[in-house]
Amino acid sequence: MTFKIFLVTFFIFIAFNLSEAQKVPAMFVFGDSLVDVGNNNHLHLSLAKADIPHYGLDFPTNKPNGRFTNGMNAADFLAEKVGLPTSPPYLSLVNESNKNNVSFLTGVSFASGGARILDDTDPYVFQSIHLTQQMDYFSTVYEDVYKQLGSSDAEKHFSKSIFAIVIGNNDILGYFRSSDLRNKTTPRQYVDSMVVTLKDKLKHLYSFGARKFVIIGIGTIGCCPGRRRETKNEECNEEMNYWSFKYNEGLISMLQELKSDLKDIHYSYFDTYTVLLDFIQRPAVYGFVEVKAACCGLGALNSDIFCLPIAAYCSNRSDHIFFDRVHPTEAAHRIFVDHIFDGSLQYTFPMNVRQLVAV
Repeated sequence: MTFKIFLVTFFIFIAFNLSEAQKVPAMFVFGDSLVDVGNNNHLHLSLAKADIPHYGLDFPTNKPNGRFTNGMNAADFLAEKVGLPTSPPYLSLVNESNKNNVSFLTGVSFASGGARILDDTDPYVFQSIHLTQQMDYFSTVYEDVYKQLGSSDAEKHFSKSIFAIVIGNNDILGYFRSSDLRNKTTPRQYVDSMVVTLKDKLKHLYSFGARKFVIIGIGTIGCCPGRRRETKNEECNEEMNYWSFKYNEGLISMLQELKSDLKDIHYSYFDTYTVLLDFIQRPAVYGFVEVKAACCGLGALNSDIFCLPIAAYCSNRSDHIFFDRVHPTEAAHRIFVDHIFDGSLQYTFPMNVRQLVAV
């Protein structure tokens, strides 16, 4: 009898601690390859996949799994911080084998490698789930949760959940790779349209009950190995960096306007641009050694190709900022999320995610 009482007490203790560890009911992730956890594996026509070696070699399974890095990515680390399992890829939940066993209650990821805000600018639309489609998928999730929980509880559930938005990188990369886009619109018009479109998407999520947003700015895209190899002396592409910075400026202003219009919205914005630049300028502070070359690839700066099975990869992956020609290593992802969750106002404002979940 005493042993049974002990067991009951033990499991109550464990359950209490698990509920204490879980800081939000769910996390819904929208974005691109920086936070894709396997959606693109389910896109049969897509070439933008990380389901081949040497992706995933430092993941707990040591196998490729759809993450565009050597191990865990920012979506994994952020879920860990808020006490949740990683939000599973939406397409894995709704495939034939899983469709009768689906639960979206702790969140889901719609993120897709190659995704853009301006989906109509992608000449290879079949390769990715762009933001408009991600929002459409969320509508389905909303209806499912609404049926499961009922109106009042579903509203509470979504209002306390985290909505993470990590997108825009491919829009900038796509613009500078497309002579057609550059002939049709100026860089200023293009980044402005990105901001306006994203604002509409955020308002759409708000109409579905979202109140807490984690918004990730674009990094110094021009400094990734794939862009450095195209410049003289392997320096950063400053034009690309300039317009990434200008997009971020517009994004920050838009979020301030949104907060003014929608009083009960709360957000945490992360300044990826400044943090990544700091990695590059002061690598030793963060434990990095190699700031220019990718860990995995071939050719100049290991950036002639992505991390394909024929590529060579480094043994000292935590020394590198970049795993392949555009994507960060697990080590870089981890530091980003440390800043996102507990960072100071210098990088994460008007509050960090720890403060956001407490609102």
